[in-house]
Amino acid sequence: MSYTAQLTVRAKDVNQALAKAREVATAAGGYVGSESVTAPAGAVPAGQLQLKLPSAAFQSSLDQLAGLGEVLSRTSQAEDLTQQVADVSSRVQSQQASVERVRALMGQAKSLAEVTALEAELSKREADLESLQKQQKELGSKTSYSTVTLNLRGEEAIPEPAPKKVEKEDEGFWSSVGSALSGGWHVLVLIVRGLAVAVAAVSPFLLALGVPALVAYRFLRRRRPAPAKPAEEEPE
Repeated sequence: MSYTAQLTVRAKDVNQALAKAREVATAAGGYVGSESVTAPAGAVPAGQLQLKLPSAAFQSSLDQLAGLGEVLSRTSQAEDLTQQVADVSSRVQSQQASVERVRALMGQAKSLAEVTALEAELSKREADLESLQKQQKELGSKTSYSTVTLNLRGEEAIPEPAPKKVEKEDEGFWSSVGSALSGGWHVLVLIVRGLAVAVAAVSPFLLALGVPALVAYRFLRRRRPAPAKPAEEEPE
């Protein structure tokens, strides 16, 4: 029985998972048929292994490989090659017997033409035998070893959640009135503050000019002649 499987696993550390997968294959008596690893800058690393595992240890090894991380996909299928192996083995035996017969005939050949014809036939039958023996060997490898294609993917970084936008609540009537009063009071404070600053700025000039003006006013008032009193009328 021959097995094939496709397994895709997401692992936290791809390199560590690859090393463990090799250990699983070696411990089961298998080997790594091919391997590829990609780790582009700014992208999630990934790797692929094609493992050849003894068919007797296929299922247990597949379960161990699935334990390397989170299984994203897993498929497997079995192929019964018993009949095919039997057919090829029978053909190999028949072809071997055919080759032996031609070799026996070559020993009995009495002319050069017979020898030449038998040599050509022998070469053809030996080539057919080699082809059948190659098929037999490939079938033996398939029945002895099963194939697992393991795809490993790294974990993607989880993006930070975007800050929530604070929606401004609709202002009611009294809230609007309060905002207006607050704004008006702020304007009044600014006006009063401006007037105070202006008064403080001109006060030295008022003092400098006001004192002499007050002295001059009092002086002139003292020098002004008093108004004449009206004459009293004589009695008749």
